[in-house]
Amino acid sequence: MGDAFQIQDQFRPYFLTFQVVGWADIFSRKIYRDIVIDSLTYCRKERQLLIFAYVIMTNHIHVIFQSDCGKLSDIVRDFKKFTSKAILKEIDMSGIESRRKWLNMIFEYHARYNKRSTLRQFWTHKNHAVELFSNQMIDSRLEYIHNNPVRAGWVEQPHEYLYSSARNYAELPAPMEIDFL
Repeated sequence: MGDAFQIQDQFRPYFLTFQVVGWADIFSRKIYRDIVIDSLTYCRKERQLLIFAYVIMTNHIHVIFQSDCGKLSDIVRDFKKFTSKAILKEIDMSGIESRRKWLNMIFEYHARYNKRSTLRQFWTHKNHAVELFSNQMIDSRLEYIHNNPVRAGWVEQPHEYLYSSARNYAELPAPMEIDFL
């Protein structure tokens, strides 16, 4: 695999996309979005991850991250590993997931064709990392992230969507704290 879209400079800000395999709409359920929020909050407090922006869509997440201490790629790896295990456990144990069989079929199918996966694969292995080396790039990606729910037709204004840092920038109550650019 080439070096395009991989984290090169471990201490620079990056725009990243984390995609669920098969574009499965897992984050249509609050419980799974909250697992992501809790994990992001942990990484921010305990791993010194700077979180400048995020949006949780139904089947993917966009973020702007920077490591304040440690390798960004290690933090991303650990975040994806923890969230995948926690979400898969919740799917199996909750008893309220009506799509359990269908979701597990998707996750098992994708694991079969990937050497790095075991029984089930939740996230794709690509993060589509784009190093943000100018203010113009940062502003462009920040606008892209915050306007994702608007483009999806869910809200009229970016700050109306709860699971987005647009609320933080608008100084509205939000599910988690961020680091402002």
